[in-house]
Amino acid sequence: MRATFHLKTLTVAVAALSITSIASAAGLDRSGQDITAFLQDGTYAEAVYTYIDADVTGKDSSGNKISDIAESYDFFRYGVKADINDTYSVGILYDEPFGAAADYSGDNNFVNASGEGTNVEVRTESITTIVGAKFGENKNFQVYGGPVAQRVEADVKLRGPAYSVANGYTTHISPDQEYGYIAGIAYSKPEIALKAALTYRSEIEHNAQSAETYPNAVLFGLPINSGESIEITTPQSVNFDFQTGINPTTLATAKVRWVPWSDFAITPSSYNNVSQVLATIPQGAGIPAEGLDLVSYDKDQWVVELGLAKRLSPVLAVSGNVGWDSGAGNPVTSLGPIEGYYSAGLGAKYNVTENWAISAGGKYLWFGDAEGQIPSKTIVSDFESNDGFVLGVKVSYQAL
Repeated sequence: MRATFHLKTLTVAVAALSITSIASAAGLDRSGQDITAFLQDGTYAEAVYTYIDADVTGKDSSGNKISDIAESYDFFRYGVKADINDTYSVGILYDEPFGAAADYSGDNNFVNASGEGTNVEVRTESITTIVGAKFGENKNFQVYGGPVAQRVEADVKLRGPAYSVANGYTTHISPDQEYGYIAGIAYSKPEIALKAALTYRSEIEHNAQSAETYPNAVLFGLPINSGESIEITTPQSVNFDFQTGINPTTLATAKVRWVPWSDFAITPSSYNNVSQVLATIPQGAGIPAEGLDLVSYDKDQWVVELGLAKRLSPVLAVSGNVGWDSGAGNPVTSLGPIEGYYSAGLGAKYNVTENWAISAGGKYLWFGDAEGQIPSKTIVSDFESNDGFVLGVKVSYQAL
């Protein structure tokens, strides 16, 4: 007969698995939009810091070396959850779900004659409010949902002969805040420490103000400077989180994430208008009549991660995980030339007191080789044998 082991005895074994668990490379994905703070038992709070450093190097189509374009970046995640009674729970989560940070330098086709290189920065912030209600004979099921407030802003500079007439193009997308929602269902079986949750996040439509400078637009009878609104829709997503006890001291976990990046695009007006004119002349052969997006992706993203956590003592546990990110297509935009990754990570959690704990973890990433392309689908670079690492630390409080 299988022994039972209550989740409380395994609490310490949830060891840093959510610190560096999904630091994604596909599209603009960063945080993985983790909601496991809300799925914890009792009163729970956490503060998580994540640092990511990648080495992304390659060659342009002329054979020139491209030194590391991936700027290191960090972000925070916070979560608070409380039970109102044995049926209802509430929580608030903060994360920075999407972003990009790339900077070209040196002597290659992504740097102009004055030495200024191509650069991209995309930043987002998100606050999610969740209300959950348990039901069923033993309250094993829970439905949850709530509103999501999201802020987005971006800066893009295209420099160098790789971008042809778009060399010198700059756009600043001013901060814009819009709203979406989250909805999900969870199941738990405490006697074997089993939890499973399926979470949907809606897309969020932004209507931001952009300021564009396109020096070569004058060649096509269009203004060099323009300021118009731009629609950016951050993608919907589905996350599946699973854990179960294997024995009284060991926990197995699995995470799956899907994001339809093939539906995502950033299409500034001036950039698109010039490309529409180009489509009508021989130099623009292959450009569709509707013009070009500045950023787009060909495929949807899948992320899978498997982990094990082992309680070594009443206050100390260790964990390990392996993962795979499908990427969002290859060739991919030259502003983020990575085609997914394989990963391996380790973590540890130490209970400082009965309620307070500190966790730390690290992950190594093997990036997939990718060809970089400009919006016209012309391949302009090649990136191979790149890697990176993720470090994280979490302080948490839990009262069961």
